[in-house]
Amino acid sequence: MAPATPTRREILLVVVLYFSLRWTVFDKLYVLKGVVYIVCDEPSKVPNVTHMYSKGLFIENGKEAVASRLPTDEDIRVISTKEAKVLFGTGAHLLDGVNYFINDPYQFVTHYYHWSAELWFGLWHTYASLDLKIPDDGKTSLPPVRRIMFNHLDAYHWRDYASMNEWVIRSGFPSLVMEFKDDWRDRAEMGRPFVFDRVILADRSASMLTFNFARFQRSASASFGMPGSAHWWMTMRNNVIQFTGLDISVGSGTTNTPVITYISRQEWGRRMLIKEDHEKLVEELYKLRDRYGFEVNVVAAEKMSRLEQIELAARTTIMMGVHGNGLTSLIWMKPTPRSTVMEFFFPGGFAFDYEYTTRALGMTHYGFWGNEYFTSPGLPQPKYVEGFQGNSIPLDGALVARLCLERLSLTGEVDD
Repeated sequence: MAPATPTRREILLVVVLYFSLRWTVFDKLYVLKGVVYIVCDEPSKVPNVTHMYSKGLFIENGKEAVASRLPTDEDIRVISTKEAKVLFGTGAHLLDGVNYFINDPYQFVTHYYHWSAELWFGLWHTYASLDLKIPDDGKTSLPPVRRIMFNHLDAYHWRDYASMNEWVIRSGFPSLVMEFKDDWRDRAEMGRPFVFDRVILADRSASMLTFNFARFQRSASASFGMPGSAHWWMTMRNNVIQFTGLDISVGSGTTNTPVITYISRQEWGRRMLIKEDHEKLVEELYKLRDRYGFEVNVVAAEKMSRLEQIELAARTTIMMGVHGNGLTSLIWMKPTPRSTVMEFFFPGGFAFDYEYTTRALGMTHYGFWGNEYFTSPGLPQPKYVEGFQGNSIPLDGALVARLCLERLSLTGEVDD
């Protein structure tokens, strides 16, 4: 009979494998009575703990609010092996395998975009930085994540109103164990030390101290200071796509019939196109269908099942719509030279949410202000102008259709 797997390990030094504010990969990170311990005999080599960890409070604006989120010795400490032996005794109980540890409240978790395109985006990109050879099929040498721990989040505050969060986590990692703040409290009240075998630590408040967050207002952007394969997201994307029953190759290539998907918000009641401009856009898209044989889908995400949303996104070549949560499904698109996202804003307004996400996947994004459009690197500054959230957003549908035709014929690439 094989010996039982050890559940207790001697005191070992913490190894910081990768670090980028908010996102950190540790080997052998310790926890005792709810306090996180980094065991290191050369503390000068440990990144500033305020760049990794916070008190996990709600994000509020203002200097006082920022200061209130900074960690103290009650939250995280750097200690020597000598101090560790005094605190922990002979060792710590092992939380084996790979772990995700999220030190955030539910403030931004209960939303499809923030869950999938920020939290999961950043977690996976950070972990995938340990395998720089992930190919297009997403196969990786990295072992699957064993558990995800939320120390400030209860089991009732992680699902979103569209019920997409649970689909993503159950299909992305079917065997993943979830622990919440009650489980964290259980471990703390036991008064015994635990050690993460390997852990990816995420902290939104810490990410807000980064240069990339200042540029893009996206917490996941901080992780992109780490190395990574061009196909880093394909592991997650392909897991989710296979779960729907589709082949992972769906959406590939540049010679198959392109699929244009317009996610309409016209019945949502907020952030909608001018009625006549919406109708003109639909008319112009149907002209492309009738003349060139493109597949055109005009859909309302709220009327589709989760399965239908992901299946359609996986097949989509060009996705478009007014700035909003429905565009989050662009993360299930297959990046190809034709893959494009077109986002409609009230003139003068802009947010990086879907632009940054699109570009991080290696796809092309265009923002529209009525009868003009823009793309990276010629992007405007983020701004929530009056009318941004309104129902009178103008759009030149004919211009959108012309750009669709240009993208699908790859004329830009030919000109280059």
